[in-house]
Amino acid sequence: MSGIPAKQVLDQLSRPGGHQVLRGDLALVGLPGLVYTPASGLGLPAVVFGHGWLQPVTRYRALLRHLASWGIVAAAPGTQRGPLMSARLLAGNLRTTLDVCTGVRLGDGGISVDPERLAVAGHSMGGGAAVLAAAEDERVRAVVTLAATETRPSALDAARRVTVPGLHLAAGEDRIAPPVGHAEAIAEAWQGPVQLRSLPKASHLGFAEGRHWSELLLDGKGERDAQRLARGLVTAFLLRVLKGERQWDSLLDSDVKGAALTYRRAALARSGGISEV
Repeated sequence: MSGIPAKQVLDQLSRPGGHQVLRGDLALVGLPGLVYTPASGLGLPAVVFGHGWLQPVTRYRALLRHLASWGIVAAAPGTQRGPLMSARLLAGNLRTTLDVCTGVRLGDGGISVDPERLAVAGHSMGGGAAVLAAAEDERVRAVVTLAATETRPSALDAARRVTVPGLHLAAGEDRIAPPVGHAEAIAEAWQGPVQLRSLPKASHLGFAEGRHWSELLLDGKGERDAQRLARGLVTAFLLRVLKGERQWDSLLDSDVKGAALTYRRAALARSGGISEV
C-alpha cells in the first residue's frame, strides 16, 4: 500500500494535474463529439466515454478535461442522443472512437495514443455501453462505469465476458437504475478484477455536470461531491491500470468518506498487474 493517506491522494487527484490541456472536436474526423488531450506526448493512454440517456457530452467535459490534465487522452462521441438511444450502437461508436484515438495523430501531430493503454467508461446507459464495448474489443484494458444501467443487449451478460479490471461507482439515491439491479449486479458478474464503490448521497444524474432539461424527466441533478469523488477515483484507477503508477494505491485500496468500497474481487498489484486477495 502507498504511504500517502487515502484522503490526501483523493484531494490531490480531484484537482487538475500538471499537463496543459487541448480541446478538439471529433467531427473533424467524421464523428460528432469531444476530445481532450495533454498539450503534447507520444504513446499516451486514452479513455473513451459514453454519455447517459438524453445527456449531451458537454455534461462530462470537466471530467474529460481533468483526465487530460493528468496525461490521459479523453474522448466522448456525441452520438445516440435521442430518446430511442441504442446501447449497442453507442458501444460501436465507443470502439470507433478508440480507432480514431489510436489511428490519428492528435493536436499538431505531437500527440499519439498507445494502443496497449486503452480504456472505456460511461455514465448511465453509456456505462452499460462501455461494458458491451469491452466485451467485444480485446484492446480495452480497463473499464469504468458511473451509475451504470442494464441495457439491451445485456450489459450484465457482457460483464461475464470482461476479464480486464473494472471500477464501478454506484449512486445510493439512484431511482432510475437502483444499484442492486444494475451497478452491483454488473460488478458481481465481472470476470476480471473489480471494485464497486457506493456513493450513498448521489443521485442518478449526480455525475453529470451543470443543468439540463432532461432533469425534468430523470431523477436527480448534477452534484459537486459526486463529481469530485468520481474525478479522484477514476483518475487513480486509470493511472494505476493504464500506466502502472503505484503512488495512488492507498485510495484504491481503502474506504473513503462518501465512496465506501462495498465489493471487491482481486486487487490490482503494485506492478500494474493483478493479484488475488
